[in-house]
Amino acid sequence: MNTFLTLGALFGLLAVIIGAFGAHGLENTLTEHAISRYKTGVEYQFYHVMALMILGIIVSQLSAIPSLIHYSGIAFTIGILLFSGSLYLYALTGITKFGMITPIGGLAFIVGWVCLLIYAIKNT
Repeated sequence: MNTFLTLGALFGLLAVIIGAFGAHGLENTLTEHAISRYKTGVEYQFYHVMALMILGIIVSQLSAIPSLIHYSGIAFTIGILLFSGSLYLYALTGITKFGMITPIGGLAFIVGWVCLLIYAIKNT
């Protein structure tokens, strides 16, 4: 099984469902600020779904998964869960403490991109 391709497909599916739910089910129940946070979560989830899919394609071409690619995929996955997840929870519940988790997810995204950048520089 190609873990990153599978995670990318799963998170992509969820992003479409979550995005559609936000656009059609929440537009009249949430504040404009909450909808904005929710949309940011969906947007960043989609960006990092594409990153996971790219990692999945890279991995499918290699006989072993390089550690930097592995760490990048883990970081993107953690980022989706923490960054996007906390924004969804914040938007849906109004509990501002969920916003304290969001930067940790953002840091995970940054770590994922740094790992991918280092891999790209070392392997070109």
